Amino acid sequence: MRKLVLAAISVAAMTGLAACQNAAEKEADARADAVEAQADVAVTQLENQADAAATDAQTDALNAQADVVAEQAEQKADNIRDAAPSN
Repeated sequence: MRKLVLAAISVAAMTGLAACQNAAEKEADARADAVEAQADVAVTQLENQADAAATDAQTDALNAQADVVAEQAEQKADNIRDAAPSN
């Protein structure tokens, strides 16, 4: 839940920056935001599975998988933003 709130706050902050961007940057930000939002859902699902796991090993594995998904999504979103032509 905490991660979803943080994601919503970051999207709101990025919206404020969008006023200074060209169309290509806005499109890239929208695509990057979508990647991050999709990853947030996947991470939340994995964390919920970890909470319900029967063993500590399963919990640790699911939490580690959630961390990997989050890191990969962040990298992908950064790459999308970096590839956008700037003003």
